[in-house]
Amino acid sequence: MDLRAWVLARGGIVARAAAREAGFDVRAVRAAAREGRIEIVRRRWVVAGEPDAARLAAARSGALLACVSAARARGWWIPATADDRLHLWLAPGSASDGLPRPFAGRVHWTKAIAPAPRHSLIESVEDTLAHVAGCLTPEEAVIVWESATRRERLDPAALRRVRWTSASARACADEIGGLSDSGLETIIVVRLRPHGLPVRQQVVIAGRPVDILIGRRLVIQTDGWEFHSSSAQRSADIAHDAELRLRGYTVLRFSYAQVVHGWPEVERTILRAVAAGLHL
Repeated sequence: MDLRAWVLARGGIVARAAAREAGFDVRAVRAAAREGRIEIVRRRWVVAGEPDAARLAAARSGALLACVSAARARGWWIPATADDRLHLWLAPGSASDGLPRPFAGRVHWTKAIAPAPRHSLIESVEDTLAHVAGCLTPEEAVIVWESATRRERLDPAALRRVRWTSASARACADEIGGLSDSGLETIIVVRLRPHGLPVRQQVVIAGRPVDILIGRRLVIQTDGWEFHSSSAQRSADIAHDAELRLRGYTVLRFSYAQVVHGWPEVERTILRAVAAGLHL
């Protein structure tokens, strides 16, 4: 495989050091650049094709993707209301000459909590969590943190042992449970907490876990696109709902649009069910 094909197979942008370790020496890289098959960015990165725009911007800036930009790059669930600007990380005191002028995003000039992955354009998981906690609202931050625990297989107890440098990060670490299958679940749980309801997640009933169980008998299920997009999955959900009802449970199922855009009505429906004693 030639250098261009190797870079394209890895997303279109890789560290020159990684290319060297893979057997592409300095002469091979320079030759490919002269022929226009690859581009060398800031002497550190090898670019081919059309790589992810955020990663390329970080490379050109001499920075790392940070905060919500890093979370998106890792595939964490991000609330639609979250900041969609480009977030970058630079070490305190480092040069900022690579940043575009003007820069419409946000730069985090912070001391790293943990080293970034080797040959990566993304800051560490811990630093991403810390920046998210400081940039987003408390509710948005907890949603992202819950998604991170599932996506990265993080232990909430281990996260609570991290030496967080901000009160917002410590608050997120104290609040997460690592049980949400989707951001929709987290939204519902976070918004129901002020009501003091007995809420549990991922309780197995009739052979399958339910998203949320309030008290002993009120089941809340969510229809997020990622987990309920296929006809077979939808049929399985309907069959499970029916089995739950036959066993005496009340099942309330809400869609993404209802939870995200129509929360007052969702909240009112749940509280009406509680008022009727359907959770007992």
